Amino acid sequence: MPAGRSTSTGPSTSAEALRKAVAWSIMCTTMRSSRSADPTKPPADAAKALETAPATAVAPLDLSGFPDWLVEQGLSGVSLEELVDGFCRRLVGAGFPARRFNMIIGTLHPRHGARSYIWRPTGLETEAFSRRRSEDESAAYLRSPIYYLRRSGEPRLRRRLDTGEPMQFQLLEELRDAGMTEYAARIVRFGGVDTASLKRGLTVVRNAQFDPLQGVFFSCATDVPGGFDDFQLQQVADALPPLALAVKSRTTFDVARTLLETYLGEDAGRHVLTGEIDRHSVQRIRAVIWLCDLRGYSSVANRVGQEDLVEILDAYLEAMARPVLDNKGQILKFMGDGFLATFDLAERDSEAVCVDALKAAGELLDHFPRFNTERRAAAKPTLDFGVGLHLGEVLYGNIGASDRLDFTVVGSAVNEASRIEGMCRPLQRKVLVSSSFHDAAGTNGNRMTSLGFHALRGIREPRELFTIAGG
Repeated sequence: MPAGRSTSTGPSTSAEALRKAVAWSIMCTTMRSSRSADPTKPPADAAKALETAPATAVAPLDLSGFPDWLVEQGLSGVSLEELVDGFCRRLVGAGFPARRFNMIIGTLHPRHGARSYIWRPTGLETEAFSRRRSEDESAAYLRSPIYYLRRSGEPRLRRRLDTGEPMQFQLLEELRDAGMTEYAARIVRFGGVDTASLKRGLTVVRNAQFDPLQGVFFSCATDVPGGFDDFQLQQVADALPPLALAVKSRTTFDVARTLLETYLGEDAGRHVLTGEIDRHSVQRIRAVIWLCDLRGYSSVANRVGQEDLVEILDAYLEAMARPVLDNKGQILKFMGDGFLATFDLAERDSEAVCVDALKAAGELLDHFPRFNTERRAAAKPTLDFGVGLHLGEVLYGNIGASDRLDFTVVGSAVNEASRIEGMCRPLQRKVLVSSSFHDAAGTNGNRMTSLGFHALRGIREPRELFTIAGG
C-alpha cells in the first residue's frame, strides 16, 4: 500500500487482519521517514509495528475511487457548492466521524474577499466575507484558526476540545460548547503564479484590511469521544490537494466570469467568456440606449481633494447605476462622470423594454432628491444628473485595436443618444427621450410630454424630444 494512503475496500471481517493492516500502514509511514541507508530493510521501529499495533484499531476509510471522482468533478466544472457537499458526504459515508466541515477560498470580487462553505449533516451553508471588514469582523478574523495558520506559516493545526483547558480561539470555544471533541485544520496553498511580475512598475493601491487567501483553508470537527483517529485524519489530509485542484479549477472560471461581468457588463462578459474575442466579431442589434452624466461635477472636482472626489464619484455613479441594473439594463462602460448602458431588444418586444428604461428613469428621479438631502445633511457636496434615452440599431461587439479591444456598442444611434443627453442642460431637463423611443413605448408614450423639435449637433434634421413627469 502506498505510504499514507489506504487501499482497503472496506472494514475487515477479521480483527487480526485489521490490526495487521493498520500496523502495515504505520510501518510504511515509519519507513517513509526513516534515514536507513538500505531502503529495502525496514527499520527496527517499523519491524515492531505488528507487535505494538492496538487490537481495537479504527478501520481505515474506504476511499477507493475517491481521487478519480475529484478529477471528474474538477474537469466537469461543477459548482463549488456541489463539489464541497459531495466531498463531505463521501468522507462521512466512508466512515469519517466529522460533524462539521468548513472550506474557505479567496476570490476576486468587487464586494467579497472570500467565500466560506460550512457543511453539517443537515446541509451546506455558504457565506461571503466582505472585502472591507468592519472593526468587529477584523478582530474576529485575527482570533481565528485561519489567521493563525497564515501568520505562522504552519500547514496544519489540530486541537483537542475535551481537555477542559482554555481554548486558543473563540471558534474552538463555540465548537466545544456544541459538543465537539476535536478540531483539525489545514491550508493547501496555491503556488507558481508570479504575481510580483504582474505588479512590477505599478503603484499598487491595497486596502490594508483585505489580505487575499492564496489557497484553500479546510477544517473539520468531530464529537466522537477521544477525537479523530490519526490514520483516518491523514487520509483526509491526503485527499485535500486533489480537492484544492478541483476547487481552483472552478474558482478560476468563476473569477474570470465575475471580472468580465464587472468590467464589461453581464451580457458583454458572457460573450467574451464564450469565445467572442475576434476584432471583427460584431452583430447588429436593436437596443434602447441610455447615456447619462453628472451636472456640476467639474466645479466640485476643482474644489475638493482627490480622495473626496473618488468618494463623490463612486457614490453618485452607484446612485445612477442602481436603477438601470435593477431594471434589466446593462452598463457597458463608465466614461468620466457618466456611463453608457443598453436595454437589449433581442428577446423581448420594444414596448416591454421601453417600460423597463422608463421605470429606471423614474426611480432615478424619485431617489436623487432624497440622496442629495442626505448628503447635504452630512455637509457633503451634491450634484445633479442628465439622461438621454434613444432607440435604434447599433453594432454590438469587439471594437478596437488588434490586441486591445472593447466590447461595446457603436453607430449613429449611439451618437444621437449622446446629442440628446447633451440637450438636458439647455432645456433644463433631467430626462430627455427621442421620438423613436416614444413611438416604441406604445401606450406608455402618453406618459411623456413633447418639448418640440430641436436641432442636434451632427444630426441633419431637427428631432422631436420628449420628457417624463418630474424630468
